[in-house]
Amino acid sequence: MAKQIKAVVKIQIPAGKATPAPPIGPALAPHGLNMAEFCQKFNDATKGKAGYIIPAEVTIYADRTYVFKLKTPLASELLKKAAGIEKGSGQPNKKKVGQVTKAQLKEIAEKKLEDLNTQDIEQAIKIIAGTAKNMGIEIKD
Repeated sequence: MAKQIKAVVKIQIPAGKATPAPPIGPALAPHGLNMAEFCQKFNDATKGKAGYIIPAEVTIYADRTYVFKLKTPLASELLKKAAGIEKGSGQPNKKKVGQVTKAQLKEIAEKKLEDLNTQDIEQAIKIIAGTAKNMGIEIKD
């Protein structure tokens, strides 16, 4: 018999830096999770991805056990690293803050493919290109 699911919580945490403090504590503590254990497991699972914000989906069961699934880093984070910028543009249509090549776009799309709502690499590249455009990042050939 399958366990009864109590809640599914989606959180975004810097890799290797999970602590019971906000935003993790307030999101997970009401469900009765052992916060220290969760933070330890998350930090161990993400220690090789330092510098990225990692989305996680935590499925909490009625008996207070849980499983978490790590997703790939945010597309915006990958684009910022590729373009070498600190943050996106406040006015993306007027002020460009960086540039990426089509090869870099393809590389990011391949990393993100499992989390996108497509299995076609060309469509994935278009999705990532749209994110880049909204951040004020130019795409060069």
